[in-house]
Amino acid sequence: MVAVASAVLGGSLLTASGAPFDDAFARQHGAHLSARFDATATTERALARTARAAGVEAASGPFRTVSATPQTEEGQELSTLSVVGRATPGGTVDALALTEGRWAERPGEIVLSADGGIFPDLGGKLTFAALPGSPALTVVGVARSATRTADAWVLPAEVAALTAPHAAAGYQMLYRLTSADTAARVAEGRAAITARVPDGALTGAQSWLTVRKNAERDTALFVPFLVAFGVLGLVMSVLIVGHVVSGAVGAGQRRIGILKAVGFTPGQVVRAYVAQALIPAATGTALGVVAGHLLVIPVLAEAADAYGTTPSGVAPLVDATVIPGALAAVALTAWAGAWRAGRLRTVDALALGHGPASARGRRAARLAARLPLPRPVGLGLARPFARPARAAAMATAVVFGTAAVTFAVGLGASLGEVTEARAHDTADVSIDPHAPPAGLPPVPDAGAEAKARAAADALAKADPAALGAVIEKQPGTRAHYGQATGQATIDGVSGSTDVIAFDGDASWAGYAQVAGRWIRASGEAVVPTAFLTTTGAAIGDTVTLDHQGTPVEIRVVGTILETHNDGMEVFTDLSTFTTAGVDLTPTGHFIALRPGTDRTAYLDALNSGLAPLHLTAAPPVPANGGDQVVALNSLTALLTALLVAVAALGVLNGVLLDTRERARETGIHKALGMTPRQTLVTIVTSVVLTGLLGGALGVPLGVALHHVIVPAMGGSAGIGLPASVIDVYAPAGLALLVLGGLLIAVLGALLPATRTARGRTVVALRAE
Repeated sequence: MVAVASAVLGGSLLTASGAPFDDAFARQHGAHLSARFDATATTERALARTARAAGVEAASGPFRTVSATPQTEEGQELSTLSVVGRATPGGTVDALALTEGRWAERPGEIVLSADGGIFPDLGGKLTFAALPGSPALTVVGVARSATRTADAWVLPAEVAALTAPHAAAGYQMLYRLTSADTAARVAEGRAAITARVPDGALTGAQSWLTVRKNAERDTALFVPFLVAFGVLGLVMSVLIVGHVVSGAVGAGQRRIGILKAVGFTPGQVVRAYVAQALIPAATGTALGVVAGHLLVIPVLAEAADAYGTTPSGVAPLVDATVIPGALAAVALTAWAGAWRAGRLRTVDALALGHGPASARGRRAARLAARLPLPRPVGLGLARPFARPARAAAMATAVVFGTAAVTFAVGLGASLGEVTEARAHDTADVSIDPHAPPAGLPPVPDAGAEAKARAAADALAKADPAALGAVIEKQPGTRAHYGQATGQATIDGVSGSTDVIAFDGDASWAGYAQVAGRWIRASGEAVVPTAFLTTTGAAIGDTVTLDHQGTPVEIRVVGTILETHNDGMEVFTDLSTFTTAGVDLTPTGHFIALRPGTDRTAYLDALNSGLAPLHLTAAPPVPANGGDQVVALNSLTALLTALLVAVAALGVLNGVLLDTRERARETGIHKALGMTPRQTLVTIVTSVVLTGLLGGALGVPLGVALHHVIVPAMGGSAGIGLPASVIDVYAPAGLALLVLGGLLIAVLGALLPATRTARGRTVVALRAE
């Protein structure tokens, strides 16, 4: 059931996660390539000719486009919007789907993107206060672009009013290509288009494959994780089936002899045992399929709702693959275990009821008797050598159970490292007017927003030199930096890019480096891995940001672990923007204390110095891990608990068979004076070596699985992971995990051991 449910869920996410996007893309004739051109370097006529470039099937445009930052009627500044001038929502490429309201029909109206995260009520106004005349546009509709080609749309004539002085609007062209199923073919189409315009005219482009990957990112994150648990569950299911069938053959040899005596052929005996195994296997498969179908619905429903489609559910191909595959694995395993029943001689089975006694294990028993150990312990340590195949099967179950626990522990630690890296909370003290007091949840307060705005105004008006002097004056200050934030756009990429500019050295701020290096000079920047994926840039490339009409060039020198805003963030020095003529004001200051500094005393002294500036310092607010981390941790705990239970049941089955076969031997030991407690010790001790061996082999397997699956999960989510997220196992922790294999084996042996210890001696002597 566990294996099938994991396989159905993982396979469904793999095959169906892109279905909502694919349906919307096909219905709206989405653009395989959306490109932005410099209006000063080319003309509308030249761009129209690109529709006849090699590999272009259809094109729409050119549309005028501009970047602008609006404010709500309450004065709240929103993210920078990529605004496109379109007369109608339809077209041969990227036909827009209206989800609310209507299309813009006259100047002064704007339609927002359903994927932009900005949802003022219809009829509300957006004011562009930074532009001449502070144009105000009324929101009349909400539309969806399958390939997210813009954040908002206005009539073409409105673009001029939204263009900042000395900043030219660009052109947008949307293309459908004859072949665009791979990145290489999209690149070929882009090259053919670029060849038809002057050099430098193309300022940015976005492939539909990038948008599709971003749309699948949330569900794709779970696929490697679920596949790993599905494989572990399937392997352990096979082991359990082999155990059960072999045990049934061993315990039912007299019955097998009777069946053969009345005319059953060896093939019929084997088929009977295979059928017995397939009955519970079919039940488990059915339950697993149902569970997989139920689990996949909420995962895909959100994506389907976002694109206006119905949840695709589980693809028939997934069921058609998983169900026969699971039953075939069970049948093959059962056949291997039952083959011995077909080969068993009828006379031997009828005469003995059990197979001939084996002489195996006697040498181990003699060796254990010489050890300075209590006799029950020595007897237990020798028992696995009498049935090495059975002991190996139990050890294998422990191996995979321990591997599951090791993988789960490592995954939890890796997610913790990701959460810590995202929090950037290495600062001991912060001056952040928008943060609530540390340790307290946000409390609804009518005046809280006004207080925060007043504190932010005070911080904006504070003299940076005076503020820095107050911070450096404190004896416990080790380092500090200011942080300014803003938004910018990138040609050819829809949506805004968050800008985080540091005033001072922020190399200690807790940003986990994935590749490259940290910022050292003006004009340099570090970005998340997803930024490079979306823009098509690489470390060492120069990218131009558009900050309200002002171009700002950055050179990417490294990547960091960051997931906010889908990874569309740029981290740079404040001088990068001031040099370009952009005035960004720090909205927060972060301070690291010297070792041994009393933070409470430091805060009291710092706040006294900040009082004339009307500012207050406080400990930083810890960040939470996010819904995906909680979901992954919960699912990991559930699946791990199930697999540990399966591993323990595998040990239980083996010990149960062993105690049944040794019933007479146990009765003799009891008759000679062995107490129930000594009997319990003997049986539990018999799995000690098995548990330790399984733990010793399972831990490296779990570590290897973790080192494969965690990077695959990061790759599925478009996140580059630093070494600190992968290397999470400590030697002491690994030693404890090895002992976890012993714990699994002991837990599995306790029930049959307790049952045997409590059994009556007379019954045990009569067992055979």
